[in-house]
Amino acid sequence: MRIVMKFGGTSVGSGENIRHVGDLVTQYSKKHKVAVVVSALAGVTNSLIETGCQAQKSDQVQIESFTSSLLKRHIDATVSAINSKSIQKEVIEITEKSVAELEKVLTGICYVGELTPKSKNYVMSFGERLSAPIVCGAIKDHKTQSLFFTGKEAGIVTDSNFGEATPLMNYTSHLLRERLDPVMEQGIVPVVTGFTAANQDGIVTTVGRGGSDYTATILGVALQADEVWIWTDVDGIMTTDPKLVPAARMLPQLSYQEAAEMAIFGAKAMHPRALGPVNIENIPVRIRNTHNPKNSGTLITKEPAENKTKPVKAVALIKDVAMVNVYGAAMVGAPGSYAKVFDVLGKNNINVMMVSSAVSEANISMVIKRNMLGRAVSNIEIALHERGGIISEVTTEDDVAAIAVMGAHMKGTLGVASKIFNIVAKKGINIRMIAQGSSELNISFVVKEKDGAAVVQAIHEEFNLDKP
Repeated sequence: MRIVMKFGGTSVGSGENIRHVGDLVTQYSKKHKVAVVVSALAGVTNSLIETGCQAQKSDQVQIESFTSSLLKRHIDATVSAINSKSIQKEVIEITEKSVAELEKVLTGICYVGELTPKSKNYVMSFGERLSAPIVCGAIKDHKTQSLFFTGKEAGIVTDSNFGEATPLMNYTSHLLRERLDPVMEQGIVPVVTGFTAANQDGIVTTVGRGGSDYTATILGVALQADEVWIWTDVDGIMTTDPKLVPAARMLPQLSYQEAAEMAIFGAKAMHPRALGPVNIENIPVRIRNTHNPKNSGTLITKEPAENKTKPVKAVALIKDVAMVNVYGAAMVGAPGSYAKVFDVLGKNNINVMMVSSAVSEANISMVIKRNMLGRAVSNIEIALHERGGIISEVTTEDDVAAIAVMGAHMKGTLGVASKIFNIVAKKGINIRMIAQGSSELNISFVVKEKDGAAVVQAIHEEFNLDKP
């Protein structure tokens, strides 16, 4: 088999974990042709972003302190992950060179006093650039040949939408095959930095937070892999959060559509955009646990598992959200009035997670991230609420949570929505907003945050999601 394996931040969170990754890769590479994609060490990308933001405020002392601690963390991880002194030395030299480059970049931002999207992407790319050589060294320490590549070196080419870049798949596939196929055919394991790529001018881009999953599926398509394995710290995708419902069960199989719905609504272990490339080429994806490799995990394929007697497969609770309600008599019958609202939000980088509107067209309700609430309201009011504007009132609720109930066999099954809403009503809980797309794979609704956990528990129990 050809397998692309992606290891997330928790899987490479320490030297001991990286050594375990090296062992896992070595075991599978004896029987299969393997390519590896790695994330940054846990927490490193967040600290890079934070330090980049501080650098534009001319905080040079913070830069020196940060790069020093970053270097120490990666050297410590190298020493723990690799026994061979010669491989250790080789990796440490690469690490020192990368950290020195990062310090120069941060100092430049400090002098200029500006962090552009381009320079922010460059700073963020160092997390993976530092982790990949260590993983590569750990594999070599297990007597398996390995080479590491940045996304740019491997051949991942994107547009110039810094921070959320989209791969140019035809060109990318050609370059990846040209550069990685010969390596894999020689039995060498390529280790590629996740999340990072480059535009056609060779300038570093990133494909969005958590984008190492995306990198893995891009490689899977380009290298015509038999499967893509996403190694993480959970056994697979669960029926719900086990912290809310201890009886939550791992789902052995899902369709691409089901998995995408769950990823969007916060199911751990999958980046929402990652399923796009494999869906087109019908390449299976498997979610597996680094610490429990005997478990085969959740398999994601084109068709859902056949169990039409159970329409609901999972229920998710999405916290830290807020609801924005926009009213305006002038919106009624006015073409493009909703578009104006979404345009204002889009221009201010505010993502709308849910939308619901009345047929009267006099109001529209939206769910957004709670930390974006102030920005959303102020910009809507400034742009659309002035004299003669289409908006007459904007109200908000910041003490809400969204519930998403999902399953491929909900489509065409009568009574699912009524059963869900009856469950909520029996709990004496009021629903603030409802949204359902035409796919019928997902029914989403909003309740007060204090009621969210009780609703999830009740739905999970009523639909017997703890049983196969």
